[in-house]
Amino acid sequence: MEFSAEQIAGILEGEIVGNKDEMVSGLSKIEEGKKGTLSFLANQKYEEYIYNTDASIVIVNKTFEPQKSLKNTCTLIKVEDAYASFSQLLELYNQMKFDKVGLSEKADVATNSTIGDDVYIGAFAFIAEGVTLEKHVRIYPNCYIGKNVTIKENTILFSGVRIYHDCVVGTNSIIHSGVIIGSDGFGFAANGNTNYKKINQIGNVVIGNNVEIGANSTIDRATMGSTIIGNGVKLDNLIQVAHNVEIGEHTVIAAQTGIAGSSKIGKNCMIGGQVAISGHLRIADKVKIAGQSGVASSITEVGKIVQGPMAFKIKDFQRSYIIFKKLPEMYETLDKIKKELGS
Repeated sequence: MEFSAEQIAGILEGEIVGNKDEMVSGLSKIEEGKKGTLSFLANQKYEEYIYNTDASIVIVNKTFEPQKSLKNTCTLIKVEDAYASFSQLLELYNQMKFDKVGLSEKADVATNSTIGDDVYIGAFAFIAEGVTLEKHVRIYPNCYIGKNVTIKENTILFSGVRIYHDCVVGTNSIIHSGVIIGSDGFGFAANGNTNYKKINQIGNVVIGNNVEIGANSTIDRATMGSTIIGNGVKLDNLIQVAHNVEIGEHTVIAAQTGIAGSSKIGKNCMIGGQVAISGHLRIADKVKIAGQSGVASSITEVGKIVQGPMAFKIKDFQRSYIIFKKLPEMYETLDKIKKELGS
């Protein structure tokens, strides 16, 4: 699909400098710009590329004034915020790219499931009894949707997603390939010294609106009640969320983090990669946890920043780490003093 500079400027409410009829059919980074593509310049570090780019249209900030001549083939669209405007176009591009509708002949859909308007279900997807797919849900090939699952409007499930029975996924969410939602929590009761009896997990998972879950992440169903992922939460790839965990609204979590059962994470938290959070803890709102930290006790202070294998206040950790790096030097000094004292 092709768009003219005039059409793009209309969408972004921008000002055209150059040929309003210039056409583009793809996107490119400014340093790799090609004829017929659209790019953007938001960071001054990349300004040198705009003078040689072959991109046909470049989105720039209104404050940008070229210091050298641009190629004759380069049309500018000036906007208030080039980065935000380009992100807006990427969103529109994605909507068009993934705007599929229809039911594949190779999909297996239970007759008593409820399918809304403009839904897409790809080949070899399985939709069980009692499932509700609201309008404009998109289910890509090889997905499994268990009994009585509800998936709300405009949500996308990419290939290979598995959602077990009774779970709920909110509106405008994105679930990437390999995600498993609603598998049993890790619940076992000791039965003697070597045997463990399985505790049946009869709860579900409830995922809010505008959530994104990265590839191959797993979210376990609750023992009873619900494992809850709040509105606006963003989970990276390869994250483990255990049974009865609650993650507050707009919290973001990087890859390979694991959260043990029944811990409650507050709103607007930022959690780095490879963080381990023990079970039955409370993490306050707006807390930041640096990557590879271990959290073994609750964090009750709003906005606290922690780091370390047994995480504590980040400034204390950093000061401690400086001392740790100096330990060999300190040891040598101590050894010299001991020798001088004859001890």
